[in-house]
Amino acid sequence: MEKEVIIEHLKEDHPEGLRQVYLEHRNAFLQFAKKYPIEPATAEDVYQDAIIILRDNARRGKLDHLRSELRTYLFGIGKYLIYAHLRKQKKIHLVEDFSDMYQEHTLMTAIITESISERQTQVKTVLEQMGAKCREILSLFYYRGFTIEEITDKLNYNNKDVTKSAKSRCLQSLKQKLKLMPYG
Repeated sequence: MEKEVIIEHLKEDHPEGLRQVYLEHRNAFLQFAKKYPIEPATAEDVYQDAIIILRDNARRGKLDHLRSELRTYLFGIGKYLIYAHLRKQKKIHLVEDFSDMYQEHTLMTAIITESISERQTQVKTVLEQMGAKCREILSLFYYRGFTIEEITDKLNYNNKDVTKSAKSRCLQSLKQKLKLMPYG
């Protein structure tokens, strides 16, 4: 079923459309959630909450002009619900606000998916032109969900402040290069 049809079914609260979305992405999401330190039952709860948020956003018209794949959008919601759960459990500390990070995560995740928009293609092109360290930092943080502390350990930085500064410089560089590219 096409994305637009599924979104219409979600907007109209069509049970079969909701069921299809739920079943189509459930196993992939549960597999995705395994890279976070949460219990399988919690991952299932998070997925159900993400589906509810997806449906509510469709009803509010927030998906009417969705440029990413529905799966990318759904996984983005799920990832931030996982972050919220981990933050409550004191297992993770986020250093960015959700709105900015959500948009950047969606672009980073879309690079991995099969169908990407023109803007997402531009992000991929810019990332490929950046240095290996920047690509790795941004990928670890936005795609793989590593914390600053985990990146510090993995990349052998002196401390988390050095890691935060490097991530910030890489992200600013990415944003600056994207501003120079025509879009639209």
